[in-house]
Amino acid sequence: MKLISILFLAFFSLTWGQNEFKITHHKKTVIPFQFINNLIFVPLNINGVDLTFLLDSGVNETILFSLEDKEINFNDIEKIKFSGLGESKNIEGLRSDNNVVNIGKDFQDLKHTVFIILDESINFSSHVGIPVNGIIGYQFFKDHAVQIDFVSKKITVFNDDKTFKKSKKRSIELPISIEGNKPYLMTGVEMTKTKVESKMLLDLGNSDAIWLFPKLIDDFVYNRPNIDDYLGQGFNGDIFGKRSRIHRLYLGNFVFEKPLTAMPDEYSIQNLRIVPNRKGSIGSDILRRFSVIFDYPNHKIYLRKNINFDDPFIFNKSGLDIQHDGLTWEKDLVTIETARKDKSNEGEVGYEAKESFKYNFVLKPKYSVAGCRKDSPCFIAGIRKEDKIIRINRKKVGDYTLQKINNLLKEEDGTKITFDIERNNQKMSFEIKLSDPIPYQDAN
Repeated sequence: MKLISILFLAFFSLTWGQNEFKITHHKKTVIPFQFINNLIFVPLNINGVDLTFLLDSGVNETILFSLEDKEINFNDIEKIKFSGLGESKNIEGLRSDNNVVNIGKDFQDLKHTVFIILDESINFSSHVGIPVNGIIGYQFFKDHAVQIDFVSKKITVFNDDKTFKKSKKRSIELPISIEGNKPYLMTGVEMTKTKVESKMLLDLGNSDAIWLFPKLIDDFVYNRPNIDDYLGQGFNGDIFGKRSRIHRLYLGNFVFEKPLTAMPDEYSIQNLRIVPNRKGSIGSDILRRFSVIFDYPNHKIYLRKNINFDDPFIFNKSGLDIQHDGLTWEKDLVTIETARKDKSNEGEVGYEAKESFKYNFVLKPKYSVAGCRKDSPCFIAGIRKEDKIIRINRKKVGDYTLQKINNLLKEEDGTKITFDIERNNQKMSFEIKLSDPIPYQDAN
């Protein structure tokens, strides 16, 4: 999978009820999270049922699109329609009010509104590698300062000014605007040589570094080299566009050199309601380089560098988009050493080592090729969409997590990776030689 930008930028035609999360007992609450492919996943409980939700500052409301095999009793339901990134216009769904939602031990809303998507094809779990049930956005952030520590993988929600002031020491304070219940920051975008002040959405639900909207930028010219690519999946379908690099990005006094940039085509954003003067988005591949505090009530964000700050911006160099296809039982052969007691000629007791075998059956993940970009290393090697992956570098694919596979596909140029695949009941082997399709080049 190309470090897929799973974009959930849904918008709603109206602003719904006054949900409010409260910390029930303490000055702050700490919530652990999983960080997979630059996306944050938090444990969330709705009406007594444990689920996993994406934390996304780019959505207004709490959205449920999958229950797996679980059942939830929802309250006060009515039909609605909503839309977002993608090619189709709208999606039918339900709105349910007055639900009890808990996040962590003591962060709770007793009258939470949940929007339920009825289209079963909208499910992002296969591109993440864990079950994902939905998304939570503005309601999580709106009433408290929220600190995200990408190193410790913990979120701290503050309920006390004194505790909050201690945590924001040594951080750089920047003003943000909250428009349409989403946070925006003025940044400097330097395509080649000229820095342009640009209003950008701060979007935790975007795994890329930067998104720019060419149709909204005067005299926009794509930097070279660039590639046509699949950028991700939104509520309304697949998102396509180009990928390239820009010269620099400025967040206050912080400067990023040669960040990767995705640019969706006009069809992918045609149904997206865009606030005035917005030029694009800052995604999690930028934000993960800081300890970040979102302070919606005071319209501020606090940034402090972490150990990831100087990480290079690395692209999936294979052209492969790999998806998780669920779990399967695999038979592992286990060797067990035993000992047999024998008497020697002298009457002493001795031991003779023996080996026996038994089979363990364990659940392992399955993977297949969701896409292979034309003219990329995987395409040139001969791998195609829907190929089932059996082994990678002669190792059973079930021994890999999706994150490990994606990391492998971003290794240095020239790295060779072998894939054993199954296609139409035939087994084949291919070798991919990684090559960055968009290395940065200075403008002449």
